[in-house]
Amino acid sequence: MHRHLPLEEEVMNMLIGGFSTIMLIAIITVIFLWRRNTTQRAAFLWIFVHFVSFSIAVYLALKAISFDINHPMSSEEISLLLGESGALWAGSMICLLVGIFKLSKVTKDDKE
Repeated sequence: MHRHLPLEEEVMNMLIGGFSTIMLIAIITVIFLWRRNTTQRAAFLWIFVHFVSFSIAVYLALKAISFDINHPMSSEEISLLLGESGALWAGSMICLLVGIFKLSKVTKDDKE
């Protein structure tokens, strides 16, 4: 019976490479839109913070998945990493919701 998540040798590299590529495209897009749209910069800042904190959460989750189970306190370390990852993910989702809320606000100038 396995005491850890068994992965093929290249899976972790594919996860990191795929996530990094997509996240880089998303961050570049948000920065481009942020610079282009001067009236809603605060919304794009919140979305940018979401992407950065979500990336850190994914990094911690991947670190937990690949943690050495032969370490004496591996269970505690993995639990802590997953807890930190979950807290960062929750914070990033709040940032995303704030950004979406700010983007959805309609001002008097937009109505006219």
